[in-house]
Amino acid sequence: MTNLRSEDWSVRPSFVPNGPTSPVALLIDETTLTQLAGIPPVAWQTPWSELTNIELVRFSSQMALFATVGDVRYCWRHRQLSDFEAMRTVVLEHGGLVTHRRRRMGVFVVVGAVVLASFAGGIAAWFTRGNPNATELADVKSVNLTLNDLPSGWYTSSTSILSYLVPPAGEVFTSTTTTAPPKNSSFDKAAALFQSCLGVSNQKDRVYGAAGQVPDDQVSSPIFNSNSLGGIELATTAQYYRTTSMVSRDTVEMAKTNFGSCFASSSAAIILSGYGLSNSTGNVATNWRPTTFLHVWSRGGVVALSVPGVTSKLQLVVAVMTNGHYEVTLSALVGSFTKAQSFLSSLVNTLLSRMTSSTSKVA
Repeated sequence: MTNLRSEDWSVRPSFVPNGPTSPVALLIDETTLTQLAGIPPVAWQTPWSELTNIELVRFSSQMALFATVGDVRYCWRHRQLSDFEAMRTVVLEHGGLVTHRRRRMGVFVVVGAVVLASFAGGIAAWFTRGNPNATELADVKSVNLTLNDLPSGWYTSSTSILSYLVPPAGEVFTSTTTTAPPKNSSFDKAAALFQSCLGVSNQKDRVYGAAGQVPDDQVSSPIFNSNSLGGIELATTAQYYRTTSMVSRDTVEMAKTNFGSCFASSSAAIILSGYGLSNSTGNVATNWRPTTFLHVWSRGGVVALSVPGVTSKLQLVVAVMTNGHYEVTLSALVGSFTKAQSFLSSLVNTLLSRMTSSTSKVA
């Protein structure tokens, strides 16, 4: 087991009323997690067996550790990645998740989310809870799919392969700053895969690269599962941008002929990185254009995906929709795209209808 001392964290909420939240040092051994907070330090120690829903999230150049103790969800944040690999080892040793959050697709589903669900324009962004405009937030939430949109027999799941790609359900993220992603990271490799495939430089790339703009608000649906259609799980992530021109500029890049296949390949690479595997599926992705009944922009892609512990064949399907202030991503894992294609197109139409009926009218 890994022993570790990691400095310069902050924590929210504090462990006692009005207690210190920084600086925080985390001391880790086989049996316990110890926090030293404040100056002079106040110690808090708990066995790993009492920590649940442990998740380490990697952002562009920062990281966050989440864990639930009792009924309280704690978040430790670090402004650097110097101890990320050591923390990753610790979290996996204790049965937790490791997620890479990107701006768009959210922060997706890690064996269960990550970082953005697949939103174009700003995967390198850092998100934090804020106080979004109430009307905007209500609209963003209302765009996402719910169980009421699905046939009977569907259910939600907290652990999913999509969790490596989609952000936690219902959590609201607002953009604060953007930074260049760290060098030689799995994110860099996924970004390079996408940019090489699409034929765009990192400087001009709005999906993973430096040209990306972050949304005002982002929120994801739960991950939904069904044994029908050859087996399927799916989730959506909705983003609201301050101006329609921001969405229009993103759409220009995503309108390139091979965007869907390139985006599917890079999304698969992010999922695989959560398992510590190569950022390449070794399979050829294809474009998918959903059959829609509204004159609203949408594009998608499909790629085969193999993950540890799953013997059946899987295909990752992604679809991105843009309209007005909104960018929405549908992500799905299916046993058979042929069986699920028509159903997924119908869900795209549901999302498009909600995007076009939004009540938010921010200039």
